[in-house]
Amino acid sequence: MRSLSPQQAYLQAKIQQGFVADPAQERALQVLEDCYQAMHANPAHSGTLQPGAGIYLWGPVGRGKTWLMDAFYHSLQVPARRQHFHHFMRWVHRRLFALTGTANPLLALGRELAHDVRVLCFDELFVSDIGDAMLLGPLFQAMFDAGVVVVATSNQPPQQLYADGFNRDRFLPAIAALQAHMQVVEVDGGQDHRQHPGTVCQRYWVGNAEVLPALFERLSGSQAAVEHSLLLGGRQLPVLGCSDAAIWLEFESLCGQPFAAVDFIALCDRFPTILLGKVPSLSASRRAARIARGTENGVERVAAGDRELPALSITDDSVRRFIALVDECYDRQVPLYIEAQVPLTELYTEGHLAFPFRRSLSRLQEMQLQRFGQQAFTLQG
Repeated sequence: MRSLSPQQAYLQAKIQQGFVADPAQERALQVLEDCYQAMHANPAHSGTLQPGAGIYLWGPVGRGKTWLMDAFYHSLQVPARRQHFHHFMRWVHRRLFALTGTANPLLALGRELAHDVRVLCFDELFVSDIGDAMLLGPLFQAMFDAGVVVVATSNQPPQQLYADGFNRDRFLPAIAALQAHMQVVEVDGGQDHRQHPGTVCQRYWVGNAEVLPALFERLSGSQAAVEHSLLLGGRQLPVLGCSDAAIWLEFESLCGQPFAAVDFIALCDRFPTILLGKVPSLSASRRAARIARGTENGVERVAAGDRELPALSITDDSVRRFIALVDECYDRQVPLYIEAQVPLTELYTEGHLAFPFRRSLSRLQEMQLQRFGQQAFTLQG
């Protein structure tokens, strides 16, 4: 049975699921439909589409970007892969390790992708790591040269990616490749679709230390077990309890240690529900910017080589990990139950990471609705 085209899927969702018409979504949908039709006019030659055939959907949280991309992905009749960007980068690093000793491994990786897929769909393209930033320029170009069509979502336009990143000039080739090979489409209909009314299912409590122990016992039943620690990413993660149904731990144990997105992926691989207690207020005043001097023993400030480092707060590392955790739980539809010191809207109100935290706040708010975790193909993004 032939899948619905992106436009057909959207029309069906409006009729059957009551989607509200959104002009910004419909404009993006037309671009996706055009790409879909071009891909299937002659599937055998879909890898020879002209530069600009890819699509980069960007806009504020909750505008439906992910739903639109997923509608496109599910419609495809050609080899395709859909991944969260964190998952893709984990795969890239593993493959590069396996390709050690290969001449020009990024070129080889681009050809490998082109052999496996014609379309690569990324959700949440966001760059914060200098190692990733240095890889992405030549990798994107190798993918595009090999004929891979990329469709991606992001909260930022290409030119704002990695905006305050260290050695950002190393990332500029990646931006140039994205702009040359993808149509950049803004999706901002002015409303966060995640905030549409729905049946409430509370998963966030303030100052209620009793709720998570009782919830863990109810979820785990006779399987409930108290554990002292769990090995995660080569580190011991202190836990309060774990079972086949859930893991229960504290914020400082998880987000206060140097875990990374790959570790949160592993956590969601193993546990269908996560309980996180003692989450503090994550806001913090920024420290004064520091001077990075271009001298080895710069007692005095010098003009040559000086640059301002971003003003960070003492909690930024923990906040980054918390954002990565929320992203992974949301993308995998893993319910995240939280007991915190402050209300959700006051969790992070000041700091260097205010922009990426907006997405986390929107996602956490949707987690307070019963529909979260019940359907993976809904109008969100």
